Amino acid sequence: MDFLEPLNQSLFLLVNADPATPIWRIHAALLIANKLILLVPCTLAALWLWGGQEQRSLTLKILASIGAGLCISYLFGALWPHPRPFTIGLGHAFFHHKATASFPSNHTIIIATMAFALIFDRRWAGWGWATLLLAAIVGTSRVYLGVHFPLDIAGGLVLAPVAAGLAVPVWNRVGAPLTGLLQTVYRKVLALPIARGWIRA
Repeated sequence: MDFLEPLNQSLFLLVNADPATPIWRIHAALLIANKLILLVPCTLAALWLWGGQEQRSLTLKILASIGAGLCISYLFGALWPHPRPFTIGLGHAFFHHKATASFPSNHTIIIATMAFALIFDRRWAGWGWATLLLAAIVGTSRVYLGVHFPLDIAGGLVLAPVAAGLAVPVWNRVGAPLTGLLQTVYRKVLALPIARGWIRA
């Protein structure tokens, strides 16, 4: 990967904001970079709490896919701990971030893996493509703000279908009993709000 590093750094410097950037752009980018990922747990919670059997199975399939994606991300970070731009004094970082391995972007891989789990289920493919666009936007904003390189984002987008491709077929074969078991636990633990009609049984 070393032969790509000059290109990686050059692209980073083209995208990265600088101290002269209007503050409203920085604030907008911060919102996109750090807050839009919250749509993932909010969407999954909504699918489970107010969805039916199909939506709950989909929720767990997405979670399994994201889990696979994060495992792959961890392996890459452990085996190839690529530094973040600010740790090598490159560009400008606009918020504090731990100096963890940069490749691949966890934000990107989480959202993109959810996207591909949806895309691989044809009934949800339209939402999947929209979610994939969201992953690219979030990833680009993190380059803009100086905490990731462009190849970190590209890596997340490339590894996401691998993660979903590994998890989805397994879930399709063995997921039904687990969905049933978790639904039973859910109905017992949240019996009161279900009885009051706040959430779906």
